[in-house]
Amino acid sequence: MYDEALSSFFRNVDTRSGDNGPDIYKGKICSLKARALLIDMEEGVVNEILQGPLRDVFDSKQLITDVSGSGNNWAVGHKIYGCQYRENIVEKLRKTAEHCDCLQCFFIIHSMGGGTGSGLGTFVLNLLEEEFPEVYRFVTSVYPSGEDDVITSPYNSVLAMKELNEHADCVLPIENESLLEIVNKIHQMINCGKLGSTVKQNSLVTSSAGIAKTLQAKPFDAMNNIVANLLLNLTSSARFEGSLNMDLNEISMNLVPFPRLHYLVSSLTPLYTLADVNVPSRRLDQMFSDAFSRDHQLIQADPKHSLYLACALLVRGNVQVSDLRRNIERLKPSLHFVSWNQEGWKTGLCSVPPVGHSHSLLALANNTCVKPTFIELKDRFMKLYKKKAHLHHYLQIDGMEQSCFSEAISSLSDLIEEYNELDATKVAFQ
Repeated sequence: MYDEALSSFFRNVDTRSGDNGPDIYKGKICSLKARALLIDMEEGVVNEILQGPLRDVFDSKQLITDVSGSGNNWAVGHKIYGCQYRENIVEKLRKTAEHCDCLQCFFIIHSMGGGTGSGLGTFVLNLLEEEFPEVYRFVTSVYPSGEDDVITSPYNSVLAMKELNEHADCVLPIENESLLEIVNKIHQMINCGKLGSTVKQNSLVTSSAGIAKTLQAKPFDAMNNIVANLLLNLTSSARFEGSLNMDLNEISMNLVPFPRLHYLVSSLTPLYTLADVNVPSRRLDQMFSDAFSRDHQLIQADPKHSLYLACALLVRGNVQVSDLRRNIERLKPSLHFVSWNQEGWKTGLCSVPPVGHSHSLLALANNTCVKPTFIELKDRFMKLYKKKAHLHHYLQIDGMEQSCFSEAISSLSDLIEEYNELDATKVAFQ
C-alpha cells in the first residue's frame, strides 16, 4: 500500500498510460518513482543503476549524464558543465518539485574529491538557493581520505568547501576512512562470530551464496548503505508518527547558532543494522553511550574531548521521554558544552524503529571536533598550492582565476579560526 511514509521519498505513478501518468495518492502501489535527480558527467555509474534492481525507481527523465566526466577538476564541473547543463538541471528540479505538495528540504549527496561531485555538486547547491531560497539545503559530503587516489582532491575539496560555507544550511561531513572502518569492523565481528548472529542471505555483506565475502578494496555498496541509513534516521520523523517529532528545519534552527558553523558530526547506533545482520539489540543505555564514542562517528573525530555548540538525538522505537532525559543527565558530566548553551539538546522520538530492530539512535553534534578534518585538508591543499602544482589544469578553464584558490583557502582558514576561538573558551571555563 502507498502511504504517507512512502510518499516522502517516492511518487506513486499510474504508468498504465505511459510514464507521464497521474500520481495516485492512496491505495495500492502502482509504480514508485523516487523524488530524486541523478547527475553524473560520466555515464557509467548511472547506467549501472539503470541495469540494476533499482532501474524502475528512477525515471529516465530524472537523469542527467555526459560522457567524458570532469577529469577530477572542480573547474570543469563547476564552470563548464555548470553553465552547459544549468537550464536542464533547473527544469528537471522544478518538475520534480512540482510533484511535492509540501516541499521541506533538499538533500544533496555528493563527494568532495572528484570534479563532478565537488564542482557540479556545489553548482547545483547554488542553483537550489537561487530557485528555491526558502527550502532548506542539507548536504551530505563525502570527504576524501589521506590515501586518496585523486591527486587533485585537496584542490577540489577546498574549492567546494567555500561553496558549502556560503550556500548550505547544514552539512553532514562523512569520511571514506570512517565508513571503511565501520564496514571492516562488521566483517571482523561476523568472521570471529562475536555477534552470535546470523547474517541475512543476500545482504550487503554476503555473496549470493550466503557466504561472507572477502572484503574488497572498497566495498562501496556497504559504505553507501551507511549514508542511506543516516538519511533514513534523519527523516524518520517526517515519515512516521512519534510522541516528539522533529522537523528537518528544526535541526538547522536549533543546532546552527552561527551561519558558517553548520557542520554536524553524525553517529549511528546500532551500526549492525547497516550490515543487514540479525543481532540482539543493544541495551538502550548502552546505545546512548555508543553514540558518543569515537567508533560510531562517521568522520574521524572524537566529540567527547571537544566542545559542543549543540547536540540533537533522534531516537526510533519504543523509547520514552524519561529514557531520553535519564541518559542525557547521565552523559552530561562527561561532555563539554559552550558556556552560553549548557542545555543545548534537541531531541526527537519516532515510534517506528528500523526494520528488524527494537530501537536506534542518530546523534548529530555541532562540535569543534570537525576542526582536525578541515586542518588536514588545508595542509594537503597547501602542499600542492605552494608549488603551484597542477594549477594550470584549472586556470585554463574559462572563468577560473587564481583568486578562486586564494579566496577558497581564505574561507577555509576563517572557518578553522572560528572553531579555534570556540576551543579557546573551553580551556577558559574548564
